[in-house]
Formats: sequence, structure tokens, C-alpha cells
Amino acid sequence: MRILHTSDWHLGRTFHGRVLDDAHAAFADHLVELVTAESVDAVLVAGDVYDRAIPPNDAVALLDETLRRLTERTRVVLTPGNHDSARRLGFAADLMREGLIIRARTAGLDRGIILPDANGNEAAIVHALPYLDPDAAREILPPLLTERLGEETPTRHTAGEDQDENRDAASHPVQPERPRLSRSHEAVVSAALRLVAADLDRLRAGRSRRLPSLLMVHAFVVGGEASESERDIRVGGVDSVPSGVFTTLGGSPLAERSGGLDYVALGHLHRPQELTRPTGPRLVYSGSPLPFSFDEAEGARNAATKSSVLLDLGAHGVTGLERIPTPVLHQVRTLTGTMPELLSPAFDNATGAWVRVILQGGRPPGALATLKDRFPSLLAFQHEAPTRTARERIAVTAVADPLRITEDFFDDVCGRAPEPSERGVLRSAYESALASARSER
Repeated sequence: MRILHTSDWHLGRTFHGRVLDDAHAAFADHLVELVTAESVDAVLVAGDVYDRAIPPNDAVALLDETLRRLTERTRVVLTPGNHDSARRLGFAADLMREGLIIRARTAGLDRGIILPDANGNEAAIVHALPYLDPDAAREILPPLLTERLGEETPTRHTAGEDQDENRDAASHPVQPERPRLSRSHEAVVSAALRLVAADLDRLRAGRSRRLPSLLMVHAFVVGGEASESERDIRVGGVDSVPSGVFTTLGGSPLAERSGGLDYVALGHLHRPQELTRPTGPRLVYSGSPLPFSFDEAEGARNAATKSSVLLDLGAHGVTGLERIPTPVLHQVRTLTGTMPELLSPAFDNATGAWVRVILQGGRPPGALATLKDRFPSLLAFQHEAPTRTARERIAVTAVADPLRITEDFFDDVCGRAPEPSERGVLRSAYESALASARSER
């Protein structure tokens, strides 16, 4: 069986103010072509489909069209991430046709999906976890753990709730205590995995051959390398999930008997990467299909090419894994150098790119305007002033010489003292300001 794993589309996102709709549309075309060319049996989209909870209309239209095209060719399993609104993304999920499965409700995370191969034979089991927000999941999961596993979760309080209970009972009646998990991603993901273990054990029992098992989850797994563009999902100081929980299935006593997971399709981190472990399932981030920051774009030209994961599965698990690069519609460059270097022919090939400039050395007056003329799509700029020996600083007081203060400011900004002609301009401006002030008295 052949699976395509992707995540973190972030439809509706911009890159330093530049709209990415055309790049997202090109990725959608690529995805549809890839599914056809590689005879993909199912596409797994592991969260952050949209960039925000209420996406722009164009992003909704693109997702609608992309899913229509994909489901004409294969099956799609989709889950929300921390950027998505699970309720909006999962609207009418129970009414969807067989080709599109959206798992957006925490209460249904242990309903395994059995995917068929091209011949219609049962070929793989997928458990699709929506993003588990600890504040909500820590209350939703305990009743499920009790009902399905017989687990009893202790009651817990937050600091704010403890304060509420000490207030006047007449105006602030004490709420009944409810079982809650610890307020962390590790706790809620581990609880979800124990539910998955029981369902996996049930689905595999009595079969004549083993079905490989895949898990979709949107989380920051320990050992993963983040980039500049992920949104912080830290809650209560704990935002990560240890990789070992996927081997033990959250500490489930059924982990071994269930046969365990074979592949974990991870979403959230935008760098494509695989977390290495001596045992257990393969833990793979597909990464985002587009770069959303300059450091991601720089990595994409090196070892972290933006891609989707093409996965081959057999009865005993993963038999092949290949990263398929996604199309690059916009060239993104970080240019570093002095002003003469940046204006030289060496950077002529970057004039059409989306550019971040790191200016080294002196910053002459009008440098930013000159660089914008040179690079019309200059989106970010920073100046690394030359290291200078310490010099005496003049306190800005009523008795300080305004021209000397101005020259010091010029030195700090431009990295050099003003030339005699520039001093003349500064003096002329100062004298003009004095004359104007006297005439208004």
C-alpha cells in the first residue's frame, strides 16, 4: 500500500506581507499530479490545514477545490492542528463521503480507520488524532478512559480554581470536582495513545495477517528541530511530547499485545525530519510544503528541502520511504555583505527574489532606499554595524552641543563619522531650525 504524508499547509498565510495563494495553488496541483503518477492509496494531512481559525475566503475555496480533486483519485484523511478551528474544519465530517475522512473531535480519536489498497483489500489501520489542546482534552479524555479502559483519573485543580473555592460560597458557589489529566501535551497525548492501543488491539485481533498501523498526530515531539515560523503551543510550561510514548502507547498494558505502531505521521514542525529511535515506530515530520520564514528557505536549499513523504507499507510495517520535493514558485534569498558588495554584479541573480538583506559595515545615508531600488522585493533588512572601539559618550543635556550629539547619532547609525560636507548639511539644518524658532517667538 502507498501513502502520501503531508501537513502544515497553512492556507491563507503570507510571507513577510507577500500573499502565498499562487504558491499554495501550485502545491495543490503538484499534490494531485503526484497522487496520480505514484498510484497513492491515501493522503494523510496531519494538521494546520489553514493558517488561522477563521481563514480568508480564497483559502477556503482552494481547500475545497483541492479536496475535490484529490478525492476523485484517492482517499484523504485530514485532522486539524493548533492553527485550525477543529469545529469549523470538522463541520459536516459525519456526512462526508468515503473518500474524505475528517477527524476533528477528541471523543472519536480511538475509532481506527481501515484503509483499503487498490484492489479493495484491507491494507492499513490509521488512527487520526486532532490537535489535543491540553486545557480542553484534559477534561474530555478522563470519561473516555473510564468508560473504555476502566481507568480512574484523579481530580485536579489549577491555581485559579483553588482561589475560586476560597471565595464567598454564596456569590461563587464551588463547582463539583471533576477528574482531570495533568495540564501538559505529554499527559493528553499519552492518554489518547492508551485509547488507541485498546482499539488497535481490537482491530488486529483474529486476523489472519497483520495490518500495518499508522498514527496521525500534531505535536512537538522531543528531539524535533523547530524553525522561526511555528506558533508556540506551550501550555503551563510543558509543550513537548517524549518520543518514547509512541513506543509504549502512552504506558498502555496493551502496547505489546496490540502489535504497536509502525509509522507516526507528525505535523506541527515545519522542517522535514525524522526522529531516530532504536526501537518503536518511525517518527516523521513531513514539514510544511512551503517555506514560511527566511531560515526555512535557507534550509530548503541545503538539507531540509520542502517535501511530502511517500510511504510504502507491507504487513510488517514500512517497506519504503521517499521524500518528494515540492515545487518552488518564489525564490527566497538572504543576502549578506557590505554596501559595495551588495551593489556589485555578484548579486545580480537575486534582483527578482524575495530578499532579506543583512548589511555589514557602514550604512551610508539612504542605504535602505538604494537597496530597495536594487532589490524590488526586499522584505526584511538588518544592519550589522562594524565593531568600534569605545568612545566617550556625551550626556544629552541642555548644555550639550546639539551638533556634537547629532554627529554621534550619525556615527551610531552609519558606522562612521560624518564627512566635512555632511557636517555642513547638519550645521545648515541646525541653524535653519534655530532661525525658525526665533521667528515664532
